[in-house]
Amino acid sequence: MSPAQADHTRPTPDFLDNDFPAGREGLTLDIPRLADGASLWRIARDSRVLDLNSPYSYLLWCRDYSGTSIVARAASGEPVGFITGYTRPEVPRTLLIWQVAVDHGQRGRGLAAAMLDALTDRAAGEWGVNLVETTVTPDNTASDRLFASFAARRGAELTREVLFDAAVFPDGQGHQPEVLYRIGPLPGREAEESRGRADRAAAGR
Repeated sequence: MSPAQADHTRPTPDFLDNDFPAGREGLTLDIPRLADGASLWRIARDSRVLDLNSPYSYLLWCRDYSGTSIVARAASGEPVGFITGYTRPEVPRTLLIWQVAVDHGQRGRGLAAAMLDALTDRAAGEWGVNLVETTVTPDNTASDRLFASFAARRGAELTREVLFDAAVFPDGQGHQPEVLYRIGPLPGREAEESRGRADRAAAGR
């Protein structure tokens, strides 16, 4: 782990949760803790869409990459959604989003978008991240919409190209190609707020 990555594991829970739209009261955004690993594994398993990794890998993620990940918690403190990510060692201003998952009971409320916005804002503000990457399989329309709408909100370019062709995966797995989504460069927060004010003013005419 690089020094930059090590710095990202510091527990600095400064995500803002006071701008959630209606329907998400009682939820908070937080940095994952080691005790959350089993819940992240369960949410990924129950999604029936994500590649399910070992419980051990989610525990490691909560320990080593908590600073570049996020969880949404119910009032009880139990995670009901998460995003895991990391900054790429050779290009530390690039945040790669690894997995996004939301419990069935919390879907349809914009929670994935709220987590993605909060995590990206934090990474941009603290570490200068200006590019977001993720991979999406061709049949995952929900993820395609999530990241396309994120790019539109940020006024950033979205490009797509095949990163891992199906042929590079083990035989017999039936794994689809993984398409790399690259979003950026991301505008500064001040520029986004200015654009938002202009959009609201135009809508009020």
